Amino acid sequence: MRGPEFDDLVGDVPVDERERLLRVHELLVQAGPPPEIPPELEAPTLAMTLGKPKRSHRHMQRRLALLAAAFVVLAIVFLGGYITGNDSTVTGRLIRLEGTALAPKAEGSLRVQDADPAGNWPMTFAALGLPKLPPRGYYEVYLTRNGKPFAPCGTFVVKSKDVGVSVQLNAPYKLQAGDGWVVTRQPPDVHTPGPVVLRPLT
Repeated sequence: MRGPEFDDLVGDVPVDERERLLRVHELLVQAGPPPEIPPELEAPTLAMTLGKPKRSHRHMQRRLALLAAAFVVLAIVFLGGYITGNDSTVTGRLIRLEGTALAPKAEGSLRVQDADPAGNWPMTFAALGLPKLPPRGYYEVYLTRNGKPFAPCGTFVVKSKDVGVSVQLNAPYKLQAGDGWVVTRQPPDVHTPGPVVLRPLT
């Protein structure tokens, strides 16, 4: 079956434009029609529609987890390099945390921003290396006074020690000189301070 003639396609155009279109037309004619679509692409099999997306989904979850961990590591490194100790800055107080014997590979950072007009101290906490706890277990950030846990500032859970965590917290207290923060491990239904897993870097 013959296709339409070139002159029928382009109609009345300037000579130079006609020559350019003619060259393109001849190239297309030489190339011939595109190959037919393979049947497996035209009608995907059950294995394609069920198997590959699952692998792709798992691959995407792993990539997102690694990206989250990398983000937290960068946050910790940034905060750690930004401060030496617990100095005050124009944006608030930045504190590095290190793991205790219960979480020796864990590390974290706590940024305590300046108090708002109501007296709340917004905080950003980031950590990496804390192990996942049993069901209903959680971690608690505690304000310390005289070296002991004094008041809770927020809770969080960890999906995996290889996946970092970053949460927004709040200290609705009147802070005093010498106050600090620790992170405790809390068993289910225990509301008193549990064992300390993160403490200020010494």
